[in-house]
Amino acid sequence: MAAECFRSKIRRIPFERALSVRFFSFSLIGLLASLLGALPAAHAQSPDRYCPSFIEVKGAPEPTHRGEFTFSPYTLHWSHNPEHKPVVLAAMDEQVPGNRFCGVALFSNSFGQPSVYVYVGQEFDHLLGNPRLFVKVTAGILYGYVGQYKDKVPLNHGGFSPAIIPSVGYNFNAHDSVQMKVLGNAGLMFSYGRKF
Repeated sequence: MAAECFRSKIRRIPFERALSVRFFSFSLIGLLASLLGALPAAHAQSPDRYCPSFIEVKGAPEPTHRGEFTFSPYTLHWSHNPEHKPVVLAAMDEQVPGNRFCGVALFSNSFGQPSVYVYVGQEFDHLLGNPRLFVKVTAGILYGYVGQYKDKVPLNHGGFSPAIIPSVGYNFNAHDSVQMKVLGNAGLMFSYGRKF
């Protein structure tokens, strides 16, 4: 009975969506396998860092700052839902050579549940030839959508789900920036970043 119910749900997924879900799943499995395989060696080489060394680019210039603190007081949802709560986020990144970083974000999700996002990412500077514009892309594991809200994020299993979050930002100076993160079909998150 349960197997038949599962098969009927699978049949309802459009073919293109099924392919994108499969591609995303395989990409996430590859990322996790890389993380798990490289973490022991990374920590043996640099015990004072929490970013694994495999995300560094050999021969890349050292970052001009050590990390970044990000705070988001506001998220714009694409659609209105009376259950939506204010989303507040605080994140801390560690920078490594090659404009790469890793970090952790603590936030209250759209339904008021405490949540966490652990990620690695890449920053691309000089967007459209403008030295102040940049793009960031992060990929990682999200935890927090549980109970009746577990289906609000894709591929959720026991509260854990994969996430990829692109963002566009503008640097006011060497330390301060504003960023707009695209949260899939959920909405836009606006944040302030302070590099140190």
